[in-house]
Amino acid sequence: MVFPIVGGDGKPTGYEIENSGRFDNAGGSALGTTFGTATNSKKFTLSFWYKISSGTISGGRTLFGGRSGYENIFIHEDTIRQDWNNASSGTVNWAPFVRDQSAWYHFVIAQDTSQSTDSNRVKFYINGVQAGIRSGVNLSYPAQNLESGYNVSGVDFFLSSYNGTAAEVNGYYADVYFVDGQQYAPTVFGETDDNGVWIPKEAKDDVSFGNNGFFLEFKQTGTGTNSSGIGADTSGNDNHLSVAGLAAQDITTDTPTNNFATMNPLSPTQGNPVYAEGNLKISASGTDAYSYFPSTFGLSNGKWYAEVKVNLQGGNTFIGIAETSMEAYYTGADNDPHLTAGTIWYANGGNGYYDGSSQDASTFGAASFTSGDIIGLALDLDSGTKTIKFYKNNTLTATKNLTSNFVDPIVFAANLYNTQNQSWNFGNPPFSISSGNADANGYGNFEYAPPSGYYACCTKNLAEFG
Repeated sequence: MVFPIVGGDGKPTGYEIENSGRFDNAGGSALGTTFGTATNSKKFTLSFWYKISSGTISGGRTLFGGRSGYENIFIHEDTIRQDWNNASSGTVNWAPFVRDQSAWYHFVIAQDTSQSTDSNRVKFYINGVQAGIRSGVNLSYPAQNLESGYNVSGVDFFLSSYNGTAAEVNGYYADVYFVDGQQYAPTVFGETDDNGVWIPKEAKDDVSFGNNGFFLEFKQTGTGTNSSGIGADTSGNDNHLSVAGLAAQDITTDTPTNNFATMNPLSPTQGNPVYAEGNLKISASGTDAYSYFPSTFGLSNGKWYAEVKVNLQGGNTFIGIAETSMEAYYTGADNDPHLTAGTIWYANGGNGYYDGSSQDASTFGAASFTSGDIIGLALDLDSGTKTIKFYKNNTLTATKNLTSNFVDPIVFAANLYNTQNQSWNFGNPPFSISSGNADANGYGNFEYAPPSGYYACCTKNLAEFG
């Protein structure tokens, strides 16, 4: 079954989600609360939008956890799994797989254990469609009238952890509803547009939140457990969540109604690539092969801007652009992407590779860069002569024309060797910046102002210029 995924433009209700929260396992990102008296301890609804990211995770990726790790909803082997009482009181593995790291998913978990029919006690929906059960794995629905740990007085509850300090997710949350005492259908929170795509709609005034209910919109940047915190509840209940491992830069404008590019961990590569911070921080470590990191959006038209902060320069670094067909270059051999036609790479020594051929610094014409520098890339796919411009700390350092070998959609890309890492900014920086600069449409947040006529890589700009 195919589930349409959001990330475009044009909404029947005109509802816009403005912010999301970016959670990172390595940073211990989590929100938490302790439930008060439940409206109904057997019945609740969780509705939230989620964009998956990669990263090194031990013990699973916990979307929500209750009762100190005994009641979990988590991503397990690329499916959503729900356990009650550490699986001893029930476990369900939902189908289908959820693997796309370039798109937003809408998940609804609606539970009512008072139901006499076991399959009605918990329902799971992906993008408005009720999910089936994964075949070949253990299935046991929760017992009738079970009080799960998601809505019981005095029980801890966490978003992005099973106990507040472990198994955090790598990903983005947006519009998180927890409803105490109701088992709602997904149509309360979303709808299908004219193109058959499942999109969000405003539901805050259409649900009864109950005593423990909350609504997270991620519009605040503080770390306190209050209305100014990242875990601020805007349902009217003031059930604010405590904050761990999150900072102001983790509030982003990458949302289901304006999806931004990230780097793409599903692209084939070699070496030892590591992704973090919502697939925007990339690392390579001590390998004898180049690790290739492309962006998620393939671009054929328009003018596009991105920034790269060089966090640690520890070997050969190449920053540039590549055809999407470059992925076919990996066959398991020790291939070097910079030696391939249909690529342009700016190297840390000021030299580079142009369409597969090496150019020294005098020919490539760029300045060297190192740790702490910010490299800007301005890709022009609209002009008669298509170009890529490289900036070092806001100073133009090289301009290269795209040759006739660039016939497929183009991605921004990095090619790293040895121990080094960098952070990419397509409009939602994973690092603190000293000044905020948007594009001419008001999208994105960059250290330096995009050149005139260039735009952030997001779906709203793609709908207009791509």
